[in-house]
Amino acid sequence: MKKRHIETIAIHGSMKVEKRENDTVVPGIEVSTIYEHRGGGYTEGDDKYIRLSNPNRTQLENVIAELEAGDHSAVFASGMAAISSVFQTVEHGAHVLVANDVYFGTRKLMWEFAEKWNLKVDFIDMTDLEIVSSSLKENTKLLWLETPSNPRLLITDVRAVSKLAKQKGALVAVDNTWPTPYNMRPLKLGADISVHSTTKYLGGHSDILGGAVITSDEELFEKIRLVQRVQGAVPSPRDCWLLSRSIRSFPYRMRAHNENARKVADFLSKHHNIEVVYYPGLETHEGHDIAKAQMDDFGGMISFLIEGGAKEAVEIVGKSKLIKAATSLGGIESIWEHRKSSEGEESPTPDNLIRLSVGLEHPEDIIADLEQALS
Repeated sequence: MKKRHIETIAIHGSMKVEKRENDTVVPGIEVSTIYEHRGGGYTEGDDKYIRLSNPNRTQLENVIAELEAGDHSAVFASGMAAISSVFQTVEHGAHVLVANDVYFGTRKLMWEFAEKWNLKVDFIDMTDLEIVSSSLKENTKLLWLETPSNPRLLITDVRAVSKLAKQKGALVAVDNTWPTPYNMRPLKLGADISVHSTTKYLGGHSDILGGAVITSDEELFEKIRLVQRVQGAVPSPRDCWLLSRSIRSFPYRMRAHNENARKVADFLSKHHNIEVVYYPGLETHEGHDIAKAQMDDFGGMISFLIEGGAKEAVEIVGKSKLIKAATSLGGIESIWEHRKSSEGEESPTPDNLIRLSVGLEHPEDIIADLEQALS
């Protein structure tokens, strides 16, 4: 029976595929680092050594690929390891375009390693198709998108950018950590690669570190797989098992994240101490129409600019009683931070920006805490 809906994929894609008589419903954790090969010896597809494959990792890769409507998935020990693997597949001397409002870890990766990998990188406004078109070169091989972007939730038209990229023979990779496959599937919009920090919404409980790369391009996937297996930044069987378990409730958690964020964004948009609210679900957001066309819902992330500067923003974050003042996002608990403090002085993020990951508490309780902290 074909699994047509994401809720069914999340649950049954995380369970055992092959079952024996009177078998367990939930897979166990396979902790062995080695596997026996008798008789005919090792053959392609067999588990051989834990760095190369593991039953828990295979199960996780299968369900993530299915969630993203892709053919192949490789999981990693962190989101940054997943991101790095994509850039390491780009040929030496190539030109790469990266969104200028991008996760600071990705920006830092380019600052520190692009030259060592012999990549030429330009940070551009991906929301402006004219800028994208004029920035493409004959040797442009990869465009790296975030939509909504981190931290200002800018919206890039994935379909349009993918069409421009294909005219130059370039690949498009989308960091889909914030929208998640519940709200957007980049491969269906024309992108070649979807990337996740599975630490965030797929894990959902702020207790698992991981990353994933998904694609339907078999040749490209073999390059990703090579980086994964040779460099060895792979998650443990226990982390794979925990992540598969978390994915079973993922669609229902995302419904609540989406619903709560809409209510919180509406509250923030009317607050007298806030200058701007960045949330694509608001009709006042510049990218609202594009977001509505390519997303099923708008996610659980909100950023906003408060009246004042860094000092005032830090003080507001420190006054919360319910919302955790911490870095990261996508957990069941609400989290916020003064983003510039987390990224450092070299960050282009505005001094008065607060980034909020809306959790699964009752929305009235979240709003009450925001009210007292902002007042």
